Amino acid sequence: MLTSFFSKSKPINLTVIVLLLVIFYTGVNFFHWENGFEILDLLQKIGVLGLLVLSLFVLNFIAKKNELTKRSAYKTLLFAIFAISFSELLANTPVIISNLCILLALRRIISLKSHKFVQQKIFDATFWIAIATLYNFWSVLFFLLIFFAILNFASAFKNWLVPFVAFLAVAILTVTFHLLAYDEFYTLNDWFQTSNFDFSRYNVASILVPLSIILGLLFWTLIQYFSAIQKASITRRPVLSMILFCLVISIAVAIFAPTKNGSELIFFFVPLSIIASNYFDSKKDRIFKEILLAVLILMPFVLVFLG
Repeated sequence: MLTSFFSKSKPINLTVIVLLLVIFYTGVNFFHWENGFEILDLLQKIGVLGLLVLSLFVLNFIAKKNELTKRSAYKTLLFAIFAISFSELLANTPVIISNLCILLALRRIISLKSHKFVQQKIFDATFWIAIATLYNFWSVLFFLLIFFAILNFASAFKNWLVPFVAFLAVAILTVTFHLLAYDEFYTLNDWFQTSNFDFSRYNVASILVPLSIILGLLFWTLIQYFSAIQKASITRRPVLSMILFCLVISIAVAIFAPTKNGSELIFFFVPLSIIASNYFDSKKDRIFKEILLAVLILMPFVLVFLG
């Protein structure tokens, strides 16, 4: 049974998930090169695929290290399924890079609960988010997550100043790089991306169908997650609440994104994968969970024909 197979996090589970991701990524990015390709383009695509696979492992590490889910493969499977369900996402290099940076930042943010090396972790998290904004401006909203963590785990006054120092460091490095590489300043116009509130693309079946299923999954699993937060210990509750706040931020990032083709949802898939994984890890609704997981796995294959 599918739930029995993915209820464990073993090398074979991750291998299957990575293979699934590689197949769909290859289909989106390589099959249109029947007339030949540039070797640099090939290396770039392979590199981006490597970053996407790395995102899976970082997500898996964050969830395991901080006990956000049980030691199952559900979170990585769900993230992979969500990602391959949107072909535009697989072809969008900037959002893949930006999402990996957010994951690396999230790893440092959650680790603040240990109260060790606090300022270093705040600096690192801010640094990664600032890098993410260079590829996707509206990921700037994830700075709110840093201040949420400071409020909960490290509210000393000097800690509130660290994010501004880290952000300034990235700004200086970016401007310096552009001056050396392109002999021009990196300005606010280069950084800022105008929002687009035209959601008409969401009416296309290839986006509407998976989005409807994913939103349905969110509403269904949120009930279980709220229950988990209420039952959690006082020390664990802020971490689970942080994932919920991350979900809210990711929705805002998608709303303000300059493009509406499904790729903007990648940030939303990280917290959703963790939230939904908690539902699949529970012992209730076994038959329904089996059917639901089968539908989710079949979804990207069906969407190939809708596209």
